[in-house]
Amino acid sequence: MNKLDKKIFGTLFFSIFAAVTGVGIVVPLLPIYARDMGASGVYIGLIFGSFSLSRTFLLPYFGRQSDLKGRKRFIVPGFFAYALISVAFVFSTTVNSLIVVRFFHGIASAMLMPVIQAYIGDITPQGREGITMGLFNMSMFLGLSLGPLLGGIIKDHLGLQASFLCMGVLALIGFCLSLWLLPPTSAERFPGFRNTPISWKILLGDRQLTALLIFRFAYVVCIGIIWGFIPLLADREFGASSSLIGVLIMLGVMVSGLFHVPMGLMADRISKKMMVIAGGIVVSYAIFSFKWAGQVQDLVFATALFGLGGGISMPALMALAVLKGSQTRSMGSIMALMTVAHSLGMLVGSLLGGVMMDLFQLRWAFATGAVVMAVCTAWFLLATTSRQPPIRLS
Repeated sequence: MNKLDKKIFGTLFFSIFAAVTGVGIVVPLLPIYARDMGASGVYIGLIFGSFSLSRTFLLPYFGRQSDLKGRKRFIVPGFFAYALISVAFVFSTTVNSLIVVRFFHGIASAMLMPVIQAYIGDITPQGREGITMGLFNMSMFLGLSLGPLLGGIIKDHLGLQASFLCMGVLALIGFCLSLWLLPPTSAERFPGFRNTPISWKILLGDRQLTALLIFRFAYVVCIGIIWGFIPLLADREFGASSSLIGVLIMLGVMVSGLFHVPMGLMADRISKKMMVIAGGIVVSYAIFSFKWAGQVQDLVFATALFGLGGGISMPALMALAVLKGSQTRSMGSIMALMTVAHSLGMLVGSLLGGVMMDLFQLRWAFATGAVVMAVCTAWFLLATTSRQPPIRLS
C-alpha cells in the first residue's frame, strides 16, 4: 500500500480521541473516590487491575477474530459498550461495585484497542510505519492528557457523577463516527483476511516480538504506578486539588503525545531499536525521580520527563510491531499481544504499587517501577541483538 486512506484514518483518529478523552476524565479520579469509600492500597490496585485482568484474557480472542472476520464488527459495539459502562459508574457506590464495573470496562476495551490499532496497521503505507503510528497514537495521548484536566475541573465544579456522564457522551461520539463513516466489513481487505492465522506458539517463539512485548509491559507497569498513585502522593503529601492532580496526569501524557509525530518521523529514518532503548533509559530515571520529590515542582519535572521517554520509545516500538504484523499477516493478533502486554503491565503496576504502599511506603512504588523498567530495557537490548530467521508463513 502506497497511500494512506485518510477517511478511515481520520474516522478512527477522532473516534478513539473522543472515547479516550472520556476515560481520561474518569480514571485519574478513581483512586481518591475509592479511598473516600475506605479502600486500602490493595483495593485501589484491584480497581485498576480488574480492568487489565478481563482485558488480558479477551484481547487474543478479539484480535484474532478481527483477523478472520474484519475490524468494524468489533469496533462499533465496543464504543457502545463504553457508553453503557459510563452509566454503570454512576450507580457504583461501593468499592466492590467499582471493581466489577472496571472488569466489564476491560472487556469493552479488548474489543476496541487492538482492533483499531490493527486497522491502522492495515492501512499504513510501507516505509511510513513510524509516522503513521506516531500520528495515530497522538489521538490517545492527547485524549488522555485533555481528559484528566477536564475531569478535575468537572469534579471540582459539578461533581464526580457529571464526570461519568461526560465519559458516556464522548463514547457515543466514537460510536456514531465509526458506525457511519467506516466502510462496511465486506469492503475491508487486508493481508490474511479470512485466512488461518499463525499459531500463538509460533508468534510467541519469535525473540524480536517477545522483546517488544516485554518492553511494552515494563513501560505500562510504570504508567500503572503513576496513574494509580500519583494522585495519592500529590493529595496526601502536597495537598493538591483535583484540578492540580488532573494537570499532573495531563502533563506526562501530553508531553508524550506531542513528541509522537517528530519521533515517528525519526523512527522511519534511524534505528528504531536504539530509539526504544533511549526512551527506556529516560523513563527509568523519570519514574525513580518521584521517590525524592520534595515539592510539587519536582512532580512536574518527573512527569514531563516520563512523557518525554514515552514519546521517544513508543512510536518506534509500535512501528516495529506494525512491521512484524505485516510480515506475519497477523496484524490483529500482533496488536492483541501488544495490548495484552499493556494490560498485564497495568495490572502488575497497580497491584505492585498497592503492595509497596501497604508494606513499606508510597514512594517505594515508584522506585520499584524504575527497577522493572531498567531491567526490561536491558532485556530488550539483549533479545534484539541476536539474529533470528523470520517467521515462516504456512
